Amino acid sequence: MDCAEDETWDAGDLGCGELVIALSTRLRGMPGRTLKLIATDPGAPADLPAFCRMTGHELRGVDGHAYWIRART
Repeated sequence: MDCAEDETWDAGDLGCGELVIALSTRLRGMPGRTLKLIATDPGAPADLPAFCRMTGHELRGVDGHAYWIRART
């Protein structure tokens, strides 16, 4: 994956409801920067792209359980 990250967060198997709340808070504090998120919850592959579409954050890449998300400015 050719995405550079500014920060990494391993959320493990945190459920997607709790995951998106914590993710939203993290991204709010890093406008324009990229977060590498590790998420193993089975719902993450569907929920994280939807979260990005609905909130205006950019899903820059996915590789297995790793998601690179650029926070909106």
